[in-house]
Amino acid sequence: MAASPRTRRQVPEVIVHATTRSLPAVLAAAALTVALAGCGSGGDGSGATSGGAPTTAAAPAVTKDDALAAMVPASVSSDGKLVFGTDASYPPNEFTAPDGTTIIGLDVDLGTAVAQKLGLTPEFQNSQFSGIIPGIEGARYELGISSFTINDERIKTVDMVSYFSAGTSLAVASGNPEGITPDNLCGRAVGVQAGTVQVDDVAARSQACTAAGQPAIAVTELQQQTDVTLALTSKRIVAMLADSPVVSYAVTTTSGAVEVVGEPWDTAPYGIALGKSQGQFAQAVQGALQAMIADGSYAAILQKWNVSNGAIATSEVRS
Repeated sequence: MAASPRTRRQVPEVIVHATTRSLPAVLAAAALTVALAGCGSGGDGSGATSGGAPTTAAAPAVTKDDALAAMVPASVSSDGKLVFGTDASYPPNEFTAPDGTTIIGLDVDLGTAVAQKLGLTPEFQNSQFSGIIPGIEGARYELGISSFTINDERIKTVDMVSYFSAGTSLAVASGNPEGITPDNLCGRAVGVQAGTVQVDDVAARSQACTAAGQPAIAVTELQQQTDVTLALTSKRIVAMLADSPVVSYAVTTTSGAVEVVGEPWDTAPYGIALGKSQGQFAQAVQGALQAMIADGSYAAILQKWNVSNGAIATSEVRS
């Protein structure tokens, strides 16, 4: 796998296992407040809550923190913008609105709030996923927020700030007429997005199939996750592997055509990526996220997108 896949988006020489931690009382209370205001609640262990499609509510306003803003390097803050690279093909994390141009999603709301906390205006640029980390290294983007899983391979080239926890889930046609499970995929047509950890996952499963004398998995690898989901709903494949919030979102937005099988596996944190050797920039981003966790705005954003089960209690810098 190349150096920039997701956990979708992960390079797993070593797969990191981490369970979602409980939020402090103030965060739980904030989430409850939003739920009482009319958002769905509940959970299925998938990294997303089961309250239906995300609401159209605006993300909560976040105020500037002068101390954190002062930690941002002048090379970043001088133009007043914070430029993010993102691959807008992975709902509900990052995708395009019905107008076809506006980028929306969980990561966009969180990135916008981080920028506001640092006193900057966010700008999200749509990029092929594999080009985001090279774009950070080449100074095209100041940050990358695109469901990147934190792993040892990535932090060789970028620093990463944790903000969410997700795993891999299996989706099949509603009713699961073929009785598909993660352990009986041999010989079946399974879809994954290119450049994701699911590519490695399905390859390892396919190798295990052939080693046991069974047929290999017939893998369909597509450039965009939305195309993988379409392949499943149009019955060109019988199953897909993707990040848990993405699979849960597909369930809520395909008119009952898709369902999740079992529980997610290989749960690990997502991270915002940024270049190395930039003074206190990573600490500023981490501080912004931690402040949002403390004031409840983080919980409100996750609740908006029905992914509260992926919340983390503490944001950390990995470098």
